[in-house]
Order: sequence, then C-alpha cells, then structure tokens
Amino acid sequence: MTIRHTVPAVPESAWFKSSYSSGGGGECVEVAAMTDTVHVRDSKNLTGPELTVSPDAWSSFVGLVTGPSA
Repeated sequence: MTIRHTVPAVPESAWFKSSYSSGGGGECVEVAAMTDTVHVRDSKNLTGPELTVSPDAWSSFVGLVTGPSA
C-alpha cells in the first residue's frame, strides 16, 4: 500500500489577509506572494481553489482597483 501526502505549493505561513478585508466575514481575501507567482484565495475556504498569477499581473490588477496614487 502506498500512501501519498500532498504538500501544498504555498506554505500556510506565506498567506496574509488583504488590508482591504473588513474582518466582517463576507469579503476576506488572502494573498501569498512567492518569487515567481502570486496566489489569491478566499480566506473562508482555505482548501478551495486558488488564483495564481504573475507578479506583474498582480501589480497591474492592484493598480487598477486602487486607482492612481496621489
């Protein structure tokens, strides 16, 4: 019998909650920035799907949703 253990691609310690999450439980997003990728997940579903994008794509997305700097 072979037992396989799946190792997560992103260590749990790498995840942090978005500063835009209110903490009210409805819109919490967690992000893990790795060397070559940025991972995004719903903090209410830690074993659910993750969105994985390049650091450049993440930076562009954040720039679009936060608007121009003052």
